Amino acid sequence: MAETRVLTGTCGYSYEEWRGCFYPMKLPKYEYLRYYSLVFPFVELDFTWYAMPQERNLVAMAECTGSDFLFSLKAHRSLTHEVGEDWRDRAAEFSGSIRALQRTGRLAAILIQMPFQFSYTAENRRYLSELCASLEEFPLAVEFRNDGWYLPRVFEGFERRRIALVTVDRPDLPGLPPESQHITAPLAYYRLHGRNAEQWWKGDATSRYDYDYSDTELSARAQMIAALARKTSLVLVAFNNYADGRAVSNAQTLTGMLKKLLPPSALHD
Repeated sequence: MAETRVLTGTCGYSYEEWRGCFYPMKLPKYEYLRYYSLVFPFVELDFTWYAMPQERNLVAMAECTGSDFLFSLKAHRSLTHEVGEDWRDRAAEFSGSIRALQRTGRLAAILIQMPFQFSYTAENRRYLSELCASLEEFPLAVEFRNDGWYLPRVFEGFERRRIALVTVDRPDLPGLPPESQHITAPLAYYRLHGRNAEQWWKGDATSRYDYDYSDTELSARAQMIAALARKTSLVLVAFNNYADGRAVSNAQTLTGMLKKLLPPSALHD
């Protein structure tokens, strides 16, 4: 196995509320990504869920970051949450937009995040299989929000197709997936959403992920990530608790902990 890399970053980077707690107050917003890339080795782009990405924009983003900086892209909502009869056309459009980024060697993964309502049914199994087939030229990572998918046959299918099963840190609530550590691909993808159980179902996109991990919680996550790193060649760790810059501070604290557990060559410095 090639030497493992563990890359820690955040879900999104262009939050205005990070000005002052992460970005310098006078830093122009068009400089956010360049600044971010000096601190973190990868970012998960979530705007690609809201709007179909444009090839020229992705290439420009790659050009303003270092040659070893990586991106993961969240699959567009027309492929996961708002699926219509024309989904194959949307998948082709999405693929066409990101091939240029892949050619630069800077695409780490496509994140396919399915909603809680996407339960384990024959129809949904068939759709997910066809969706993954339509995107098979890219490294794929699938995140389930419904625990019904955590079955041996799903793990085996992902292993055959080298699709990563996303490990999730989330509140301990009925129906949500376990913090599975199944390795099904050369890539391991770990997303930390916070543990705000009170706001998970009734909150909005900000309050749901409003959570600050304690050092004790992060230390336990660091141990788990080190274990994942022994089983695969690339581990992506993305903090989604973006409110008030907590994703940034938690990611930096975790990186410091990982430096004590992993060889220097595994980490971005």
